[in-house]
Amino acid sequence: MSEYVAEAGFARSREAFALIEGWLDGPEAAALDHAAVEEQMAARGREMLRLLFQDYLDARAAREQRLEQATGPDGIVRRRAERGHSRALASVFGPVRVSRIAYRAPGARNAHPADEQLNLPAGKHSHGLSRLVALAAARGSLAAACAQVTAQTGCTLGTRQCQQLARQAACDFAGFYASRRPPPGAAAGDVLVLELDAKGIAVLPASQRPRSARAARRSAPKQDGRLSQGEVRTRKRMAETGAVFDLTPVPRSAAGILAPGPRPPGPKAARKWVTASVAADAAAVVAAAFAEADRRDPHRQRTWIALADGNKDQIRQIRAQAAARGIDVTITCDFIHVTEYLWDAAWCFFPPASPDAGPWVRARAAAILDGRAASVAAALRDAAPQLSAARRKIAARTAGYLEAKAPWLDYPQALANGWPISTGVIEGACRYLIKDRMGITGARWGIDTAEAILQLRALHANGDFDEYWNWHRRREHQRTYQANHALAA
Repeated sequence: MSEYVAEAGFARSREAFALIEGWLDGPEAAALDHAAVEEQMAARGREMLRLLFQDYLDARAAREQRLEQATGPDGIVRRRAERGHSRALASVFGPVRVSRIAYRAPGARNAHPADEQLNLPAGKHSHGLSRLVALAAARGSLAAACAQVTAQTGCTLGTRQCQQLARQAACDFAGFYASRRPPPGAAAGDVLVLELDAKGIAVLPASQRPRSARAARRSAPKQDGRLSQGEVRTRKRMAETGAVFDLTPVPRSAAGILAPGPRPPGPKAARKWVTASVAADAAAVVAAAFAEADRRDPHRQRTWIALADGNKDQIRQIRAQAAARGIDVTITCDFIHVTEYLWDAAWCFFPPASPDAGPWVRARAAAILDGRAASVAAALRDAAPQLSAARRKIAARTAGYLEAKAPWLDYPQALANGWPISTGVIEGACRYLIKDRMGITGARWGIDTAEAILQLRALHANGDFDEYWNWHRRREHQRTYQANHALAA
């Protein structure tokens, strides 16, 4: 790149604009259709913007005032100043170079006060380009993100660099939400709802949890060339997921829910917040969900309810967090999950595709909604002896589930109070937050990259990405520069 001449000002970028203007007014552009003109203008326009940005950086370097001395992060005072020191910067317009004064001292690294004024990153990729990577990597594969960023900026980006930038982009996720104010808009009488679930992610062998790793080492293929029944090609690691939202109660009845035809409208979730983690365990994710609920209701003035699919560890963690915080939380098991158990039991009594199975399930679902889960469980056990051993085991499992979850099947209270009885919000979050991105065919994840992608997707789902990115840039400045000042002091 040619040396900057102060008198020339922004001559290079003005010349680039004049060339574009002349090309558009010339015979070559006149012979093209609009699509070809758009393509050419995009490429030429990006180069003009790169030159404009380069001219700005060079003009700023030419105007930089020499200081008497500069102190680096090591506390050493540097009095020797040299112009012309530059560093590469991959920007959203393409690669540029940033020239600035270097302050030197024997045996010490150079100090560059202008870097802090520009808030340059520690690495070579600008904050704008890192933002593009964060957006693209959260939406599609890393290879597609690299291709998109390269096509848009002209800066070549490899998959490993994309992974590193995505991880760095998400590094302030926990701190951002810990300092964030609760969203406004909750009306008087709105309840605070927490939902928990988990979804498996295919991970690399080194990223498996200890129990899965041991199972993988013990397993051996039963035949060559294909998997046998029950065998899996890859091992998954559960990504724990949580959701918190506000909800205006809408009282309903069991008859209204199960009656044929259109159902009455149920309560709608508002101001949803979701999170997911493949690195942390269920306890940490439940604690994060309770922390978000705490931010929304710090004075404990609202009714808190929690829904889970019946997983005993999730219920245990919910109860532990509620006890530790001194909060009264009503726990309800997902009714859809209960009906799945009923359908399992139905096929013990009816042949496949029998039209009688549906009414049988609806009758028992109505009884459970009326608060008679224990009676349904007892009836299943009474009918089990007439079944074969295999079917008797399935019916007993359904009965055992209803008996074990009895404390959290108080659907009459939930319906009368207008609360939700299904985990639709968290089920949807598991799909769009995890499955749609992490389940790309052939993807095998490392923990650090998977965690970063989940956090970036959660920021998008919560509508917080722009606010987060501004906060992240301030934190990057503190880490790169203000922390250095603290060390120097």
